[in-house]
Amino acid sequence: MRSQLADFTEAGGTIKPGQKVALAVGSRGIAALLPLLKELISWVKSQKGHPYISPAMGSHGGATDQGQAKVLEELGISSESLGVPIVSHMQVKEVGTTSFGRPVWVGEDFCKADHVILINRIKPHTSFRGSMESGLIKMSAIGLGKQKGAATCHQLFFRHGFEPVVTETSRIILKALPVLLGVALVENRFEELACLKVLKPKEFFAQEPGLLAQARSLMGRIPFSDVDLLIIDEIGKNISGSGMDSNVTGRIFHQATPEPAVRRFRRIYLRDLTPETAGNALGLGCADFISQRLLDKIDLEKTRINCLTASVPEKGRIPLAYENDARAVTDALLSVGVFEPENARMVWVKNTLELDFFWASSMLVKEAENMKGLETASQEMKMPFDLNGELPFGFFERPHV
Repeated sequence: MRSQLADFTEAGGTIKPGQKVALAVGSRGIAALLPLLKELISWVKSQKGHPYISPAMGSHGGATDQGQAKVLEELGISSESLGVPIVSHMQVKEVGTTSFGRPVWVGEDFCKADHVILINRIKPHTSFRGSMESGLIKMSAIGLGKQKGAATCHQLFFRHGFEPVVTETSRIILKALPVLLGVALVENRFEELACLKVLKPKEFFAQEPGLLAQARSLMGRIPFSDVDLLIIDEIGKNISGSGMDSNVTGRIFHQATPEPAVRRFRRIYLRDLTPETAGNALGLGCADFISQRLLDKIDLEKTRINCLTASVPEKGRIPLAYENDARAVTDALLSVGVFEPENARMVWVKNTLELDFFWASSMLVKEAENMKGLETASQEMKMPFDLNGELPFGFFERPHV
């Protein structure tokens, strides 16, 4: 990690002895996050500063002090693992007012610091499109504001648009808060670190569009544009802010952003929630069918808070639920006029983040044979339903040869 990092002092200036430095961390599983945090902590301590970590994740973790600290702990981020305090509070301070007439909020965890360092992945957003989407700018505008700041921004998107609101809010916060630097990360489709840049705050707006374009070119995709049914084993906040990545599914379900003109997947069936999402099922409303096991795991309060904070009640709607996978698959295909299984165009994936290995029906395998970069890992096989009509979990842990 050290060989990949720019000189922090050159990028962001110096830290005086005794100064408090807040490291702002989000809720996503980011490649090499722990080694990076250890490197940053070591650098701050080498300058005799006092580092601590605070969540910059809006309403995640049920929008509670303990809930957000637990999200970090599940990512391996704790006082024990890193040797620094985890400071997690939801209280906010008003630091300005936008031209839209609404206050700008920042968590007191960050206002009390002498310096703030942002660490975030640059990637396409699941609900909005623009020259910048998910990254340091969005984190400064929404993540640093805790639940209250995140809700304020999302409520403004409908009438004023994502980019104008985030841009103005971020500029106000970056002017009011002592942000020392930002660490921008880009990952490839294998969740590996592809690029790391240490940026001064004044460089955020100039650098993010190029990093976003790079991230978009590297992200995983399902290489078919005409699919009857997409089956997804799991969704969750650790996979995507929308539970499942709309850049993969093609379903945005946000009234402030138009849906794609063509729906790539006619039906979507969800089988489960990840343990890490802790019942937060934001995103299930983008599907058509879900399993009963997923329905039973939903924490309605966490889902409600996150959906309302993000102004996406649509993404919390509950689809039709099924006791077993076979019946769900059958009804999903019948609902789009597929009566013979051999004619079905189906894709089955673990989640929308891990797409290097997936199952496709025979109709699609024939098309895949003519695509560059794809290879068949096994001979043709039927969907492996058991006697109870259930598909196995763990099917994608290794290729079936």
